[in-house]
Amino acid sequence: MNHSEESKALVDQAYEGLKFVDDPEVGLNVVDLGLIYELDVNEAEKKIVCLMTFTTEFCPMGESILANVTESLKMTVPGYTPEVTVTFDPPWSQHMISDAGRAFLGGY
Repeated sequence: MNHSEESKALVDQAYEGLKFVDDPEVGLNVVDLGLIYELDVNEAEKKIVCLMTFTTEFCPMGESILANVTESLKMTVPGYTPEVTVTFDPPWSQHMISDAGRAFLGGY
């Protein structure tokens, strides 16, 4: 596997792991909810870099979701340190929910 194939495999692995992290208020995982904006691997520094958001800046479960995302990345991509950044630019909207998420939410 060359560098780019390995990085892609690690990112795919991280996304799969994050599908087990739910927003407890909505009951949908953070990937299908559209909260994960970007995942990347920094192989030189052995980091898995995640840019994410919450449904609102005042999300009461934000700290818990952030902790669960960080823990999931630790477990899913062993040997890589998670570096998770929260942003509100662009702000989350319902349009960011995946088709699978919409189906789960009953066509939301």
